[in-house]
Amino acid sequence: MSWASRRRWLYAGGVFLFFAIVVGVPMAIWIYEPPSCSDGKQNQEETAVDKGGPCPILDERALSPSSILWSRAFPVRGGLYSAVAYIENPNEGAGVQKVNYRFGLYDERNVLVAERRGTTFIIPGGITPVFEGAIGTGNRAVARTYFEFTSRSVWERLENVASVLLVNNKNIADVDSTPRLSARVKNTSVVAVLDPSFVAVVFDPAGNAFVASATTLPRLAPNEEKEIVFTWPDPFPATVGRIDILPLLPPRFQ
Repeated sequence: MSWASRRRWLYAGGVFLFFAIVVGVPMAIWIYEPPSCSDGKQNQEETAVDKGGPCPILDERALSPSSILWSRAFPVRGGLYSAVAYIENPNEGAGVQKVNYRFGLYDERNVLVAERRGTTFIIPGGITPVFEGAIGTGNRAVARTYFEFTSRSVWERLENVASVLLVNNKNIADVDSTPRLSARVKNTSVVAVLDPSFVAVVFDPAGNAFVASATTLPRLAPNEEKEIVFTWPDPFPATVGRIDILPLLPPRFQ
């Protein structure tokens, strides 16, 4: 190859390299998509596609299973029942923001006498009580209560906001007439808590729940303490053993 030919090839190579740098590199950067939690690929140490690793949505296969501990309906008065289910989630830092559920109330012949559907959340690392009140059965007695989730649970990296609420000084009175349960709840955080709800369940000495109720406070200021009260219209049908008062707030992202 002559010197002139080599020079032409050198010029051509230089032009090609120039355009490769000036045009090709920006185009490659524009086309390149960095790994993300919505790219439809299992990357960046994810344990499933767009789940686990740094992603807010978690891989349920890597979590300890949650369970429905029990569900039960309690007669109130005049053909009305309240129903409660306890959902246990052992996973700290993992919860569900929204899931649909169904209560089914059945008589002694296993005939459905009432049902109630709703939406709840599952708090991380604890028990979530699901409460439904004023369920009418048309004066038919309830012998069995069934609780089920009716939508898929999406597990996310969440924290239990209700953990800042401390319930103490439980006091129960008038159990043989019109029972009244009171307690003090304190907001231990440095921010206000809005619309916290509380579910109270009373158990007999053998650990069987026999009444339940729920109430809500509009607001708890930082470090504020208030009284909460639960009442029932009729005497308790059993001796009081254990009392649960569980605070509830929707979990939030960590």
